[in-house]
Amino acid sequence: MCVAGTHGKTTTSAMAAHILQHSGYGCNAFLGGIAVNYNSNFWPSEKNVCVVEADEYDRSFLKLSPDVAIITAMDADHLDIYGTAENVEQAFIDFSTKVKEGGLLLSKFGLSRTAALKASHHLTYHLDDVKANVCGANIKMNNGSYQFDVIYKNPVAISWKLNEVELNMGGMHNIENMIAAIAVAHHLNIEDEKIKAAVSSFKGVKRRFEYIVKNEKQIFIDDYAHHPDELKALLTGAKKLFPDKKCTIIFQPHLFSRTKDFADGFAESLDSADEIILLPIYPARELPMEGVNSEMILNKMKSTNKKVLHKTEILEWIKNGKTELLITAGAGDIDTVVEPIKKILTNSN
Repeated sequence: MCVAGTHGKTTTSAMAAHILQHSGYGCNAFLGGIAVNYNSNFWPSEKNVCVVEADEYDRSFLKLSPDVAIITAMDADHLDIYGTAENVEQAFIDFSTKVKEGGLLLSKFGLSRTAALKASHHLTYHLDDVKANVCGANIKMNNGSYQFDVIYKNPVAISWKLNEVELNMGGMHNIENMIAAIAVAHHLNIEDEKIKAAVSSFKGVKRRFEYIVKNEKQIFIDDYAHHPDELKALLTGAKKLFPDKKCTIIFQPHLFSRTKDFADGFAESLDSADEIILLPIYPARELPMEGVNSEMILNKMKSTNKKVLHKTEILEWIKNGKTELLITAGAGDIDTVVEPIKKILTNSN
């Protein structure tokens, strides 16, 4: 089983692998993040089943031939490798042709080139759009957790519904990720109650809507979001869960090329927060580009409550300020300030 997508693949693959493992179905797992339940991104099994996060970055996912595949998103990314958004989409179309004959392809409903995806058995999923083959319904929020139903309309099988599923992690996008994982579990004939028990026991993935501090006075969430759409989903989910709290985000852009390509998108997504702190760009594998910096994003934002700070200034800023709903986000080394921030917030409560 392979999970691909420009975002969402780490969480979705971890969810699917956890359901298989917790239910007793069993699987090997190779994930792109640390699953909290196992404190690892890998676990072995004697079962001849493997769940893999299929990475599109260098087209290596085209070497895989899954029995079951999920495509979570095909948005423009890694344009330093692909050149154009069309080339990114084509790579995912090519990946869909790798699904074995008789296998299952599950793609998010509404992808721009869904009709071009190839598989002998292709279903779509969505958070709540009833036009998808698999969708959620009756979604309820309760103190950072969710309860929802899953409706499964398979044109070649009997329709199915799973009621009152409980997910104990934040973010509406994570309900959607779990719907995809549940659809795969049902496809594998895992029993309903075993699916529900596995979902309720899922503790999430490190740096994917991870609660670092969670009490009545203070919420602190850390997330790997490094693409405009990921930031939008992160902020939307957090603000819906905690609508009465002032939302502050500390974001570290990742790569000069990504910042240049998506500066407008970053600005638009970040504008939904009440307060925005930008760190300098984390270069990763790249050399600096003239004129490309965090101020490029800052200057495009409509919000007036914004600033750029260096990482060395963040802790002092946290000590002197007051946050209610704090989010740190980025794929660079922003994670190194998470524990120090946690200590400050914990000691101040």
